[in-house]
Amino acid sequence: MNYQRFVALGDSCAEGLDDLLPDGRYRGWADRVASALDAPGFRYANLAVRGRRLDQMLVEQVPSATALEPDLVVLFGGGNDVMSGATQEQIAERADAMVRAVTSFAPTVAVFTLSDISHRMPFGRRMRPRIETLNSAMRTAAARYGAILVDVETDECVHDSRYFGPDRLHLSSLGHRRLAGHVLSALGIPFDESWLAPLEGRAAPASVLDHWRWLRDQVLPVAYSRTRNKLIGRQPGDGFVPKRPELAPLTWPQRVAR
Repeated sequence: MNYQRFVALGDSCAEGLDDLLPDGRYRGWADRVASALDAPGFRYANLAVRGRRLDQMLVEQVPSATALEPDLVVLFGGGNDVMSGATQEQIAERADAMVRAVTSFAPTVAVFTLSDISHRMPFGRRMRPRIETLNSAMRTAAARYGAILVDVETDECVHDSRYFGPDRLHLSSLGHRRLAGHVLSALGIPFDESWLAPLEGRAAPASVLDHWRWLRDQVLPVAYSRTRNKLIGRQPGDGFVPKRPELAPLTWPQRVAR
């Protein structure tokens, strides 16, 4: 299908965190998908904002997306709901409401399950039931409302640290490329199949010093920031705006799908 108006919704993963271009801008799977779809008349918007939960996307991103009248919407969300401690019931309700809303105005919608990253996170076992709830809710909502499911829950890449950035949570450039491959495969769009090929060799195992540096440089600063923001009533993502708020042609100096 020839998509002309593509809108990405979501959180930091849809924004493209940890997939940096040389000039410091974030690229990400959505930009890579847009590059693969690029053709005369094609336009792309990315309304994702880091830190946003599904319930926030519903009130902040969906109205803007509706006004853009897209023919393709891809939604990546739910990770912040899982990590914020939302109940399983809240997560299921938010996932259903979000998919129902997006499918009400876009003819083609794709949504994701999440890989189980709980083994990467401190106290990750507490997250696993919420991840399972989110994935089950996304599958149910996709079937109920006619969305395409990009099912990456069992993708083995979650066990390879090369697919992840320094915080072991956000995807690296390799991870974003792989996720773009999953999206394009689900949409039936031709792409470079090497994006989904296993990486050669094995990732170097993390040492005790690596784990200590990760806790010092990644985990503790985030925990401190979240605690401080909660005390002052600030939400993750406050103050940030979408990087592509309007539908526009791709204008990167080079095609970003490479």
